[in-house]
Amino acid sequence: MARVARVDLPLRSVLEPLYAKAGFADAFAIDLPSNATGDAERLAAHMLTGQARWVGWLIAIRDTLVAGFGLKTSSELRDDVSTDRIDFFRVYDRRRHEIVLGEDDRHLDFRLSVLVEESASCRRLGATTVVTFNHLGGQAYIAGIAPFHRLIVKSSLRRAERSGWVNCEVVRRRPGSWRLSRSFALRSSVA
Repeated sequence: MARVARVDLPLRSVLEPLYAKAGFADAFAIDLPSNATGDAERLAAHMLTGQARWVGWLIAIRDTLVAGFGLKTSSELRDDVSTDRIDFFRVYDRRRHEIVLGEDDRHLDFRLSVLVEESASCRRLGATTVVTFNHLGGQAYIAGIAPFHRLIVKSSLRRAERSGWVNCEVVRRRPGSWRLSRSFALRSSVA
């Protein structure tokens, strides 16, 4: 099993221009096996859907706590059929080797890059998060969730590896929207 490592913010990312003004940024990566797809969108769908049960519990707690402050909840975002999404993450940019997801909210704006980096010696899947704050509430929010964020990102990368991203069958349930079934095969929920 490959090891998830904290890495430098990737200079080849679409997010690179945001690094200077970010209030929070981090990056983690895991080595990709040679037979894994290099398609960032497929890897992001495999990584972000079908999370561990404890991640779902944390998101439910987060949603309960932030709803009273008028912040967007994951279920509100999932229900937004007018925007291109992977689970509750809005798609902002897509390229073969990188997809940028995120959301803009009252307290902060965040972007998540899922990037496949290739060199002569290896292929890596990176997850980079960049957050800009809209007011002090955003800073307080990140201070509270940052430790959980790091655990979730590392867990997502490991879980994708364990579930076999090589065998990731991709079917969209609506244009640009992905869902992972319990059997870890991506399947459509709408015919």
